[in-house]
Amino acid sequence: MVNKSKSSKKPTLKSQLEFLTNEIKEEKDKFLRLFAEFENYKKRTSKERLDLYKTASQELMTALLPIIDDLKRASFEFEKSKDKSLIEGFSLINNKFSDTLKSQGLVLIKVKKGDEFDAEIHEAITQIPAENDKMKGKIIDVTEQGYKLGEKIIRYPKVVVGN
Repeated sequence: MVNKSKSSKKPTLKSQLEFLTNEIKEEKDKFLRLFAEFENYKKRTSKERLDLYKTASQELMTALLPIIDDLKRASFEFEKSKDKSLIEGFSLINNKFSDTLKSQGLVLIKVKKGDEFDAEIHEAITQIPAENDKMKGKIIDVTEQGYKLGEKIIRYPKVVVGN
């Protein structure tokens, strides 16, 4: 009888198989979760790296915007000059600088007199009486150009609006 009690406590082959099958399922589940977590980590770090690159570029571009404004003012003054070689030389430098910034994703926001004012993309610095009813709510003057870096506006165009 003692032998019977010992043999009844000994696990059967079927129960061992079930136990091992459950162990395999648990380990497989752990592996799949770990793999999914790693994939999410890769995506997150890749996105963070891309955001960091864009942010660094944005800071540089924002710092260069006053220089771009000065070059435009200088270009306007050079146009008044009679020295064609001076105008041509400055124009070449200005164009090269502009092309370099464009290749890095900087885009001028095109705004002109008579465009409809849109608070989403324009910054109104003042309102003045419109010349006629047709110019009410429209842009009368652009005091500072706006720029986008990729799809993000880094400086809104500053405009005067008719009322």
